Amino acid sequence: MTDYLKKILTARVYDVATESPLEPAPLLSARLGNRLLLKREDMQSVFSFKLRGAYNKMAHLSPEQLKRGVICASAGNHAQGVALGAQRLGCKAIIVMPVTTPPLKVDAVRARGAQVVMFGDSFTDAYEHALTLEKKNGMNFVHPFDDPDVIAGQGTIGMEILRQHAEPIHAIFVPVGGGGLIAGIAAYVKQVRPEIKIIGVETVDADAMDRSLALKRRITLPDVGLFSDGTAVKLVGKETFRLAREYVDDMILVDTDAICAAIKDVFQDTRSILEPAGALAIAGAKVYVERAKKNKQALKNQTLVAIASGANMNFDRLRFVAEQAALGEAREALFAVTIPEERGSFRRFCELVGPRNVTEFNYRISDERQAYVFVGMEVENHDEPAKIVRHFEKNNFKTLNLTDDELGQTHVRHMVGGKSLLAKDELLYRFEFPERPGALMRFLQSMSPNWNISLFHYRNHGADYGRILVGLQVPKKEMKDFRAFLATLGYRHWNETDNPVYKLFLGN
Repeated sequence: MTDYLKKILTARVYDVATESPLEPAPLLSARLGNRLLLKREDMQSVFSFKLRGAYNKMAHLSPEQLKRGVICASAGNHAQGVALGAQRLGCKAIIVMPVTTPPLKVDAVRARGAQVVMFGDSFTDAYEHALTLEKKNGMNFVHPFDDPDVIAGQGTIGMEILRQHAEPIHAIFVPVGGGGLIAGIAAYVKQVRPEIKIIGVETVDADAMDRSLALKRRITLPDVGLFSDGTAVKLVGKETFRLAREYVDDMILVDTDAICAAIKDVFQDTRSILEPAGALAIAGAKVYVERAKKNKQALKNQTLVAIASGANMNFDRLRFVAEQAALGEAREALFAVTIPEERGSFRRFCELVGPRNVTEFNYRISDERQAYVFVGMEVENHDEPAKIVRHFEKNNFKTLNLTDDELGQTHVRHMVGGKSLLAKDELLYRFEFPERPGALMRFLQSMSPNWNISLFHYRNHGADYGRILVGLQVPKKEMKDFRAFLATLGYRHWNETDNPVYKLFLGN
């Protein structure tokens, strides 16, 4: 430990890294009932803490070693640190990256002049290939986590935290992949302030450190989840595991929904968007507080520190993150509601929904007696969905809670519909209306109860205008009234009855 303390105090990281700020997260702190501080490593020049360990390792290489060049394996952030270090030190760099690495990270590495080799589906695959290339080319391997100089470089984060906040700290939450970050922080903090808890956070589908600590030996996972690609490691480091066994107080596992909710939490407090691995520690801090509450343990007005470790987010993932965040923070509930297939049922259903904001509404006529509606609603907490179910069933609408149903969340919500023999003489219209709470219900209530709704699709995507698709069966003698309805509605609309896509997949 004393050796690591010296290594961290003398680490050469500030040629490329800055002392990142330790910032409060006021909104999230208020919700947690504790003061949460974010160590903003996402604000480094490569948007990740990884340049610290990479550069510290490379700065300790001799001129002869640097002349032969460096090689590493990385899912992205360590790669950028090595590429930056090589650029600064003037040496060649080869980076082996898994094929699953987001293009944003690959492009960032290439932009710094490093050669990229794409190989394998995980870090472990890329790592093994990099070792082969190391021997073949006689280069120096820069390990992303299992190296004392890399660990010491990451440990400077712990040194900065204690310097920036001299007052009591209950716990520091650290994302864990191979273990380099948590090993470095623990190696410093436990020597200087041993009363501070060091808590590691992993995803439920990449929990190599948690399993290894439980078994008191390193274990290799057969495969790992890739959403948090920065921590998708099958086998933790030998040295990082040694330090973790000695100094890590606890491990917490979180799922994808919780990570997405944490990304949103940080955005609301900082207007910055973290990558999944970057938000892992924040998600873990939330679980830790919730767990203490359930166990009736006093955890109030404590100072918690979470490492915001990176912000290399692939833009294409944002839509998925936004969808899952609502579920992860219990702000959206999903239901399958069965209502009588008769005129007026939709209006009665709308009345039961009341002032709640509807986030999704999918329906296709399929049965002469019953209608099956897939509906999403905004909720305030985990307990509210059960209350909504009781409310609907009390009014004779059979309801299934799909909030925690993976099939419903991921697939069925996009597949409600298809051709229907009951959709005879159906008219298909698209509508746009201002996206505000209650607008969808007001739209439904404005239609004549004599017009049968045979198809309905709506999803709130956070835009200024809501877009809905409606199938209507309007008696021919009421077409004049229907045209008058369209003219006075005040919403933009398009007749899609003759659209070939509709005829192929939905129409008769």
